[in-house]
Amino acid sequence: MDSDDTELYRDITELAHDTPPWVQHLAEAWTEAGLLLFGVLFAVAWWRARRDTSRAFAIAVLAPVATALAYVCSEVLKSAVGEERPCRAVAGAVSPLVACPPTGDWSFPSNHATIAGAAAVALALTRRVLLAVTAPLALLMAFSRVFVGVHYPHDVAAGLLLGALVAVVAIRLGTRPAARLTEAMRGSSRPTATWFAGRP
Repeated sequence: MDSDDTELYRDITELAHDTPPWVQHLAEAWTEAGLLLFGVLFAVAWWRARRDTSRAFAIAVLAPVATALAYVCSEVLKSAVGEERPCRAVAGAVSPLVACPPTGDWSFPSNHATIAGAAAVALALTRRVLLAVTAPLALLMAFSRVFVGVHYPHDVAAGLLLGALVAVVAIRLGTRPAARLTEAMRGSSRPTATWFAGRP
């Protein structure tokens, strides 16, 4: 393990222990609640896109799909690398603010950061203006995983990059066929299809 990365982990986790209890509780909550917020943003993007072009709707629907695909890629890479969590591997480090995941729930890359990176980019592809909101949320999500003591900094950096890359590739490859499917659904006689896809 890179000594600079380990030292940065120590510095951040020690800082976490020096912060007021409300900051610690907020970080603990955000590390999980942030995922729910991205889910809400996906739902809002889909709902708004129901009255937009077929291409825009396709991207909005692909956004959560691309994020799920990024998570799967993260899990595959995590199993291949098998890096132990810093809350067990770093000798003399302060205790994490949350329970250290069990052995076998590996550290690299961070699933949370991967999901956050993918969601931030995927949502920004639905509307560019959203990047001003989603990018800070993703960075906070990634930082919180180090702050609470369950990931190294390189875990979350890799997760953000992996998620962003998978989201861009998946949406780029999937937009055209998804847009064709959207047009078919919008022209369908089935009420459920037209309700889901909407009309511009």
